[in-house]
Amino acid sequence: MEFKEYSLPRCQVIPESDYQTSYAVDGRKVLRWNFGHHYPRPFFHPVIGPSGANLVRMGHPGAPNHDHHSGIWFAHNMIEGFDFWANGTGTQIRQRQWLDYIDSDELAASALLLDYYDGHEESPLLTQSTIVILHPRENNEYILELNIAFQAINAPVTLRRTNFGVLAIRVCASISEYFGGGKITNDSGISGEDNLFGLSSSYMDYSGPVRDDSRKMVINGLTLFDHPGNPNYPAKWHVREDGWMGPSLNRDEAMLIKQGDTLQLRYQIHVHHDGLDIEKAARIRQQFVDSPPWIVARSNQKHRAWLIERKT
Repeated sequence: MEFKEYSLPRCQVIPESDYQTSYAVDGRKVLRWNFGHHYPRPFFHPVIGPSGANLVRMGHPGAPNHDHHSGIWFAHNMIEGFDFWANGTGTQIRQRQWLDYIDSDELAASALLLDYYDGHEESPLLTQSTIVILHPRENNEYILELNIAFQAINAPVTLRRTNFGVLAIRVCASISEYFGGGKITNDSGISGEDNLFGLSSSYMDYSGPVRDDSRKMVINGLTLFDHPGNPNYPAKWHVREDGWMGPSLNRDEAMLIKQGDTLQLRYQIHVHHDGLDIEKAARIRQQFVDSPPWIVARSNQKHRAWLIERKT
């Protein structure tokens, strides 16, 4: 039996059972998106670092009322007065459908739609179009690029003033400053919750000790970048020594999304070896700033209704 010539792509999106999608580089699964409707909201977990260890966790090491901290997740504390941040509020963020998957040697990408239900209406309060792009780098490092578009389809929607939203990361206990041996650091090299909470920065890094595949202790970390195209850039950050960080989209004032309008946001996460390298982070940040955003367009290709592509 003969097969057609085919080159297995280096980067792959792998749909799996139980409402999960994994992302792999060279056959190594490094990331999983969990979107079952039994969850209050979708999330990324695990997030495998270059050493082979999971760098994020579910929940707070010392507070059982923080189960809404789920790896890397999207949420907002006050959308028209409805709390999509905490669990048990009656709200839910549900994945409606995926639009496109891309496997290639340069990247793995997926596009999907999320709907925000307030618990009272049949139609969603807000829709989030999300494009996820995984860029492999040297030595098992990678970049997770996130392009987000919020649309108010049925009526104007107000994002009320809050510290909480729309993206956050809960690191594993060993990386946290309080429970482990980690460190939070901003783009000026300043560290520690007391020195960073509520202050502006173009990015924030959380790095700390984990075990590699040989059980040796090493340092891995995650650098979360804001983008100059986002409102209120550079973001004021909500950071905690107990192990989480997130850029506050509208910490100081409410934000209105008019009916029919779209709020475009871009973020990027560098999953890396060692602690924060300021010079390396500056180069990665500039590449992010200079790169055009991603969009999803109707496709003319056979067997593909939608297509992820760079905006020109």
